[in-house]
Amino acid sequence: MLKKYSSLLLIVLFILWGCNRQPANLYKVVKVKDGDTLGLLTSDNQEMTVRLAEIDCPEKTQAFGQAAKKATSDLCFGKYVKLIGNVHDRYGRTVALVILEDGTNVNYRLVKTGYAWQYKQYSQSTELAGYEQQARQNKLGLWQEPNPTPPWEYRREKKAGYQASKPDSLQNKSKRHYKKRKPKLEEAY
Repeated sequence: MLKKYSSLLLIVLFILWGCNRQPANLYKVVKVKDGDTLGLLTSDNQEMTVRLAEIDCPEKTQAFGQAAKKATSDLCFGKYVKLIGNVHDRYGRTVALVILEDGTNVNYRLVKTGYAWQYKQYSQSTELAGYEQQARQNKLGLWQEPNPTPPWEYRREKKAGYQASKPDSLQNKSKRHYKKRKPKLEEAY
């Protein structure tokens, strides 16, 4: 009889352990949109978009863009992470440092392995600057190229190229505003 109840108790404990929810301060990485943007699942099963703070990875269409996305995915996809920082950018994304459960800083690791630049416009970290310098010297990741284009310059050039490719008639055309015509009294009946 005791054996029957102990096995039942063991089964109940396994079920409770399996149903245990993640802690409120941990998020599961469920999507890697590009090298520096993640989709995370909150403890209440809501998806949120996180932009990795202080770094900028190559765009997906840029050299090493897909490699940066893969490096990010290999590092944290399917794992639980915690966030340091709760700032939101103009696109509504949370901007934060992403830390794995083992303490690895994902943002810094990407710079250290040569798949991201320190985004100096938003980072004053000397530690991060040192990681970027080491990656450059060791020709890691994107630093294998002699003169890689930073993503902020790539985006600016792409935007300028798009504006230049528009015909003048589309760039300078003023928007027409039409008034809704009111029906004449005899048309109303």
